[in-house]
Amino acid sequence: MSGKSGSYKSLAVIGAGAWGTALGVAAALAGRAVTVWARESAVVDSINSKHENVLFLPGIALPAAITATGDMAKAAGADALLIGAPAQHLRATLAALKPHLPPRKPLVLCAKGIERDSHKLMTEVLVECLPDCEPAILSGPSFAKDVARSLPTAVTIAARPDVARALQEAFGHLTFRPYASDDLPGVALGGAAKNVYAIACGIVMGMGLGESARAALLSRSFAELCRLGEAMGARSETLMGLSGLGDLVLTATSASSRNYAFGLDVGKGLPREELYTPGRPLAEGIATAPALVARAHAHKVELPIAQTTAEILDGTIALADAVPHLMSRPLKTE
Repeated sequence: MSGKSGSYKSLAVIGAGAWGTALGVAAALAGRAVTVWARESAVVDSINSKHENVLFLPGIALPAAITATGDMAKAAGADALLIGAPAQHLRATLAALKPHLPPRKPLVLCAKGIERDSHKLMTEVLVECLPDCEPAILSGPSFAKDVARSLPTAVTIAARPDVARALQEAFGHLTFRPYASDDLPGVALGGAAKNVYAIACGIVMGMGLGESARAALLSRSFAELCRLGEAMGARSETLMGLSGLGDLVLTATSASSRNYAFGLDVGKGLPREELYTPGRPLAEGIATAPALVARAHAHKVELPIAQTTAEILDGTIALADAVPHLMSRPLKTE
């Protein structure tokens, strides 16, 4: 089906990274036929011949219902598409997909971030590039290896109500529980902002400032997210749910988080040439930080933690000066 309602029998993942592949596993375990599109021929061969994504998700046996292809047109024929491209590459991926898509094709965004140059949420980039599509976004507290290993996970899927219900059916099974929402901006903002605040929390721990400081920073970070969310029309219950607070808590407290781990290294004082070595695992919060701050400025919202994090990352403020800078702000009510 191409559909507006009912159930999606086939799904395609555009981008064969760890997260996209893990979501393919969840859909296959829910009984769907899954096609993974990969740019790298080695990944296509690995999935089809070894039933494993050796490059991006090693050690995880993939269900037989998952096949791979290098033909984007073939992948685009599925009932619904999961877009796994990183945030800063989303626009180019959508441009490549556009010739192969009929109107109202459901496209589920799976990356978390804000576009660096335009300061737009992923959902806004999607609607701008493909105004005839059926937009959706999946986000929540989830690591790829947990999902791929069928460890209990819950996420939020935001779309029009009937599309969200169909996507719930396409993914939901005993260890993967998707909750439905129609608050696309709220889900997109929560997923993007938490990466910035995870870097900030990692910096605090890397500097040896203690868990009390991290807890304070985490709670004030959530307050910043809620202020910006209100200005952008996101619903408070969305930000307090899985795709907001839930994802923030996971990402800002676990060394398995690439953003938190990056922040740890920043806080330990690793040289910039080591922090930005080519091939280092992607921390989306690096590019998102200045974009988040710029978007907040456009809405006349102050984000002191996000702004200080962005200034640390671009070298505007020295690490040793960052904490005094935040702690010397005027005292106020909570």
